[in-house]
Amino acid sequence: MSTTETRRVVTAGSGGRRPNGTRPAASPALRKKHLRETLTGYTFLLPWLVGFFGLTLGPMAYSLYLSFTSYNLFSAPEWVGLANYVRLFTDDPKFIQSAMITLVYVFVGTPIKLAAALAIALLLNYRDRGAAFFRSAFYAPSLVGASVSVAIVWRAMFNTDGPVDTTLSLFGINLGGWIGNVSLVVPMMILLAVWQFGATMVIFLAGLKQVPKELYEAAEMDGAGALRRFKAVTLPMLSPVIFFNLLIELIGAFQVFASAYIISNGTGGPAGMTNFLTLYLYERGFSNSQMGYASAIAWVIMIAVAIIALILFRTQKSWVHYSGDDR
Repeated sequence: MSTTETRRVVTAGSGGRRPNGTRPAASPALRKKHLRETLTGYTFLLPWLVGFFGLTLGPMAYSLYLSFTSYNLFSAPEWVGLANYVRLFTDDPKFIQSAMITLVYVFVGTPIKLAAALAIALLLNYRDRGAAFFRSAFYAPSLVGASVSVAIVWRAMFNTDGPVDTTLSLFGINLGGWIGNVSLVVPMMILLAVWQFGATMVIFLAGLKQVPKELYEAAEMDGAGALRRFKAVTLPMLSPVIFFNLLIELIGAFQVFASAYIISNGTGGPAGMTNFLTLYLYERGFSNSQMGYASAIAWVIMIAVAIIALILFRTQKSWVHYSGDDR
């Protein structure tokens, strides 16, 4: 074998590297091809990049700037530093009340919604006859989402002399309407959120279909009952889906607005019990023209959501089990 052929074999065997560890310089034609492929990729990405920087990142950066200013929409923003944030937590009891109500709505409503969705998904997973009909029926409320029309119907149902109160009165329960009741309006809002569990249920049902039947059969042969199989097989195998649904639902719960606005007629009543953070943000920004203060509220909401998401991601190793995981 000649010296030239030996050099070619050594170079090919080393992944194209020279004996000193360096790669040979790419030819001009190859560099031009790589550049053309890169430009083609960025050309396809260009509409998304324009939308991201122009409609998402740009407005976010500007709202962050406004949160440090006093801005009323009619005059130039005036820099006030951390004054808006200090006022939020030290001199705004209405904000504190809104934050507490929002946290109750998020951390009480979300687990109930997930539990309801998982329960229905389990029932549909073990039912063949009519399963398609029931899946569609339970999913239907999620198609309309938290729309204005749903909130209007919900307000009519739970108002004084509405069908809910009329039905309860037949059993001797006279509540006088849920809308104006300080103790019942938040549970009513949570019930509205739980009622729209269809999308979450479908995701749970898809996850249940992926659980190997052999695991249930093995657990049953070991004498495990239904509850034991659920705890030892279903929950661990479904934990990634639970994690996903939990994260999405928590984020969505912080964004509740339309239903609270319609049900309270934009006032956040009664006694501020439906004045969630998003509704309070709207009131400050668009009703009182305090856009700088509203921007500070928006960033507090975003930071709270980010902290919750970070906690979930940091703790998932202790309870989320993926396929092939040794834990």
